[in-house]
Amino acid sequence: MSATPPSALDKRRVATTFDRAARSYDRHDFLQREVAARATERPDYVNVQPSRILDLGSGTGRCARALAIRYKRAQVVQCDLALGILQQARSLERRFFSRQRFVAGDLERLPFGDGQFQLAFSSLALQWCQNLEAAFLEVRRSLTVGGLFMFTTLGPDTLRELRKAWASVSSTPNVNQFLDMHDIGDTLVRAGFGDPVMETEYLTVPYDDVITLMRDLKGIGASNSHADRARGMLGRKRLTALTAAYETERRQDGKLPATYEVVYGHAWAVEGRRRQPQDVHTFPLEKLRRR
Repeated sequence: MSATPPSALDKRRVATTFDRAARSYDRHDFLQREVAARATERPDYVNVQPSRILDLGSGTGRCARALAIRYKRAQVVQCDLALGILQQARSLERRFFSRQRFVAGDLERLPFGDGQFQLAFSSLALQWCQNLEAAFLEVRRSLTVGGLFMFTTLGPDTLRELRKAWASVSSTPNVNQFLDMHDIGDTLVRAGFGDPVMETEYLTVPYDDVITLMRDLKGIGASNSHADRARGMLGRKRLTALTAAYETERRQDGKLPATYEVVYGHAWAVEGRRRQPQDVHTFPLEKLRRR
């Protein structure tokens, strides 16, 4: 089965929306904080002592800072597609650590040389890839043999209530689509990883109204990025219809649920042919200096 989501993402829009959300991100990222806290505890299950760590889709650097605390001797490189949010992370880093490095880059076309890292980490970023297999091939190329890849992403039940409500008022996709855990595991193996371990967890965030939910999604840059999405502003009539449709989900406690299917996974880079970088200038980390 294809590792590309059913509807292609507009990567330029992904970068733009996260750039715009750079300053508001940490005010709306409570789900990301919760998943990050759980994800950064997971290295306890495996014995790794990396000297270099790559945080992919690093956002404002929350996971990178936690990893730097856990692995005090390791160099942590933050890599994100959105330059604005990377700059925000860099400004926060000055108040915490000095061993961080920052690189703007696309997860599907990483700018690093082969075998530069012993641990690659990614929390809630893989769902923004157009081609997940290409991304996994790049991660594998960047890892040493025996290196560990740990990640979280979102499964297809994510925001199912919002997707259902939108479907009743619009024929075009208005909520991003996400891959199944089993497809992700199969893609890892094809990309050169071994012994993948996958599991899912459902988290529900309660809201008073759908407007607050949509404000939080916009605040972290998680806007609809389908290439064939509807353009233009959300009119009052459609907003009223959307609100009414979502009201059918209201629980006995008076809250509207927003469900997230969180996928946790890890796998090891095994011996084998590495992908050659395509039309991307790569560099050794020794040339990366802090400014």
